Amino acid sequence: MSKGSAAGPKGKKKGVTFTIDCSKPVEDKIMDIASLEKFLQERIKVGGKAGALGETVTLAREKSKITVTSDGAFSKRYLKYLTKKYLKKHNVRDWLRVIASNKDRTVYELRYFNIAENEGEEED
Repeated sequence: MSKGSAAGPKGKKKGVTFTIDCSKPVEDKIMDIASLEKFLQERIKVGGKAGALGETVTLAREKSKITVTSDGAFSKRYLKYLTKKYLKKHNVRDWLRVIASNKDRTVYELRYFNIAENEGEEED
C-alpha cells in the first residue's frame, strides 16, 4: 500500500478541535469562564478580521471547559497566545499558566505556578 492512497482527496482541509480546561481557576473563583469565552469570540481572527467567526470557527462552553472547533486550519499557538493575553488583561497571569496537557496537544489546561519550591530558595 502506497502512502498516497491513504490520504483523502486533495484540497480538503480537516477540522481541528482544541479545548481549554479552566476547572481549577473557576472552582477557586479567580476567573469567569463566560468572560474568557466572550474574549475569544471578540479576538479570534478569521480572514484577517477579529470577531467575524462565521461558520468556520465555533466556540462551545461546557461548565469549566471551552471548546474551539475550526473547519479549516487553526493554529494551536494562536489559541495559547490569546488565552495568555486574557490572563494578562485580568491580572492573573502571575498565578496561572497555560499548559498543553494531553499527548497530541489539543487540550490546554490552566494551572497554578508551583510556588512552594521557590519559598525555600528565598530564605538565605
